[in-house]
Amino acid sequence: MTEIILFGLAAAVGWKVYQFSKAPDDLPLRSVTLCLVSAALSYPVAMPGGATGVDTVAGHGAAKLIQNLLLLATVYFLLCFYLYSAEGSAGRRRARFEAVLAFAVGAAISVAALTVPHSVFEGSFSTADMTVPQIAFFYGGAGLYLMYALTVTARWTYQFARLSRRPHSTGLWMAAAGLAIMAGACGVRAVFVAVRWSGGAVTHSLMSAVALLLVVAILLFVAGITYPGVRTRIASIRLWVRHRRDHRRLEPLWQLLAEAYPENVLGAASPAFRDRWRARKVHRRYHRRIVECRDGLVDISPYLSVGGHETDGAALSRDPAELAARLRLAAAQIGDGAPAPRHAMPLAMTLGDDREADVRQLIAVSDALRHAA
Repeated sequence: MTEIILFGLAAAVGWKVYQFSKAPDDLPLRSVTLCLVSAALSYPVAMPGGATGVDTVAGHGAAKLIQNLLLLATVYFLLCFYLYSAEGSAGRRRARFEAVLAFAVGAAISVAALTVPHSVFEGSFSTADMTVPQIAFFYGGAGLYLMYALTVTARWTYQFARLSRRPHSTGLWMAAAGLAIMAGACGVRAVFVAVRWSGGAVTHSLMSAVALLLVVAILLFVAGITYPGVRTRIASIRLWVRHRRDHRRLEPLWQLLAEAYPENVLGAASPAFRDRWRARKVHRRYHRRIVECRDGLVDISPYLSVGGHETDGAALSRDPAELAARLRLAAAQIGDGAPAPRHAMPLAMTLGDDREADVRQLIAVSDALRHAA
């Protein structure tokens, strides 16, 4: 479970940092990036190995204090994301107010943590002595602020989900559910603090169940905010694979036409390294090859007549094998220096009205050339 959470956080942080590098002036994107970075930093500190290392250097209790301060920063930046996204200039004023509130809570729990002996902070939430007022305030104050911020953001996420379309709405529904569960879990933990502070007891199994609920909620939230991006990336990868495959399948047709009309072969916009590098990208090569094939078909069309008689281009394009055979004969005539016997004719693609239908016929002709070779 720990590895799954770490992987999810790392993937989410990496994706948002990449997006933020492309748009550094985007305030909502900056907020959600800082939110995920704070969450990612808090998790290793909460783990036994990380907490031990921090406590060894800074003293007992330092790891818990740092972890809670990072959690406060996490939910604060999450609040800012919605404020910047939905409320404009009013959101910036509200964000400053929320910053003061978060800073006040952080300062208060820091004072509470620093006014008790380090040994009091040994152990975990389930074993802490809540009868010590500073400890109860430390856990209770942080928990109440987290519950407040998570409740507000869950409500806003719910509203955004109702107004959005898939796949964004799916991710928002998942994120809203995760936030709501986290808010509920924080509220339950605050009740636990109050019960234990008053001298009551809470069973270990009940506290473990709430802790597990928090883990599930965090996973659900991280999955929700990364779902639209992951789905978009998967679609992009599929398109990249298809364009790369179709580019290769167009090779026989392109090769024949490029040899007949080398002037139709397009190059980079300039000899600069950047333009030459961009020209080698799969999507650019794919679209350039389609243009070159279509231009070549227009140029070679005068040689596609049979016995000197006119041939309807639309009818000819319905039979890829026939067109492939004509193209081979036409290329041979051009190689022998024969003049064009007539004017150019349109080779209309008749399998559909969209560009994809046109591409499918070009590939069909290219495949016919490959099989006839």
